[in-house]
Amino acid sequence: MIAAIEGRVVKKEPAFVYLKTLSGVTYKVAVSLHCAAAIRQDVIELNITQIIREDANLLFGFLNKDEQRMFEQLIKLNGIGTSTALAICSTLTPEEFAKALASSDANTFVKVPGIGLKSAKRILVELGEFVLESGLNASSQSQMEAKLALETLGFKSDKIKAVLFTCKGADTQELIKEALSKLQ
Repeated sequence: MIAAIEGRVVKKEPAFVYLKTLSGVTYKVAVSLHCAAAIRQDVIELNITQIIREDANLLFGFLNKDEQRMFEQLIKLNGIGTSTALAICSTLTPEEFAKALASSDANTFVKVPGIGLKSAKRILVELGEFVLESGLNASSQSQMEAKLALETLGFKSDKIKAVLFTCKGADTQELIKEALSKLQ
């Protein structure tokens, strides 16, 4: 399984990047529009999600770990293929995706080509607990203290992260109060 590829960008298209490695092999890697726009250097490293089928060996590249995680969660859903998942990654940033899930906003997903209201509602139901790995700012002492306090009260870590991502409180006490009102 390929986890990452580092190479020189030989050719860049809106949905694909061709990377030539030092060994001389050139890989065609599918990327989102956000990822393609962010590629500015000649030499890059992409995190890879590899999908092997009977008729194809597909490589999907990501500069952002949260975008890769979003893609991998989407392709697990019934009725969402790689092209639809890549369309969602191209339309929504991981932050917009997480906010749409947290606020149960189906209209955000309907804006994506190939997603109807029925599919949007299924995404909301099945991925409602999605939390960005970078969602909690590790340097924020208040958020970490609030998370620990809420875990001590018996709430699940994933739910806490999802709720704290939407909280606006400035200090630990405000964050805990706001999170408690949302968790109950």
